[in-house]
Amino acid sequence: MKPALDFFFDFSSPYSYIASEWIEAVAARHGRAVHWHAILLGVTFQAAELKSPVAHPIKREYSIRDFARSARFAGLPYVMPAKFPIPTQNAARIFWWLHDTHSTVRAVAWAHAGLRAYFTHGADLSDGATLATVATESGLDAAAAQAAYTDPLWKERLKRENDAAIAAGVFGAPFFIVDGEPFWGNDRRGQIEQWLSGHADFQRTVM
Repeated sequence: MKPALDFFFDFSSPYSYIASEWIEAVAARHGRAVHWHAILLGVTFQAAELKSPVAHPIKREYSIRDFARSARFAGLPYVMPAKFPIPTQNAARIFWWLHDTHSTVRAVAWAHAGLRAYFTHGADLSDGATLATVATESGLDAAAAQAAYTDPLWKERLKRENDAAIAAGVFGAPFFIVDGEPFWGNDRRGQIEQWLSGHADFQRTVM
């Protein structure tokens, strides 16, 4: 078995939404699996002494245009949420609850449901009632999901995952680690494809 790809994402990251729609297919074409990691961008930004691009006035308008343009380029539906960015710790805790107690398949399905709800319908995942609706629509027991994201066990689980991501050099999302090689951003798809193809000259250049 070839090593899996590690894919780090945040539920409030437009580029994570776009990457989440292609990473599985790209990996599968090369006989790879994907390990999904829900993290909090704010934590990685703090560790790297960075800010969200929309926190900078000179970058904000460009970034908002590029989110939509990048989604169109990928052929994906997209709406700019009215509230952006949002806290996503509760959605991320649900991911790890499902990952550890149900299955990775259900966790990934939840990741898709949450990302699509936020970036195609503007569903505010930081609002408890909205999160419950998205959970129910994705086939989860909303009460069980709420119990999970308020449980200290899953709060600690997410904290450990954030700490592990930072230790691995993750400073943004989407972030990919392929055979130990880090790739940051949705726009690294071409490089990831080439790496997975085993292009010797490319691998030699970056190693």
